[in-house]
Amino acid sequence: MGAFNDPVSRLRLLGLMEGISFLALLIIAMPLKYFFAVPEAVALVGSIHGLLFVLFCLALLNAMRARRWSIGRALILLIAALLPGGPFVVDRRLRNDIKPLNPSSD
Repeated sequence: MGAFNDPVSRLRLLGLMEGISFLALLIIAMPLKYFFAVPEAVALVGSIHGLLFVLFCLALLNAMRARRWSIGRALILLIAALLPGGPFVVDRRLRNDIKPLNPSSD
């Protein structure tokens, strides 16, 4: 669990969770609401997705501060979070930004 002490690791995890919740909202909950008259699905999945999006934004601010990312880079990550599947695309690039907690001095 120590790997999630890194701000980028937390951002990646929240990004993937937010991305999954967004796809669940679009692919499962919205069809349930509009084709099968089950509005509770959107209420539940939408609430979870909203919470995960807010947590993602906070994690993004934290990673931006910790890694001294530019506003442009943060905006790219934020825009990706607004697109279906976007978090999965940028996850590969984020993986390269994870630094060890105790880097060895070689």
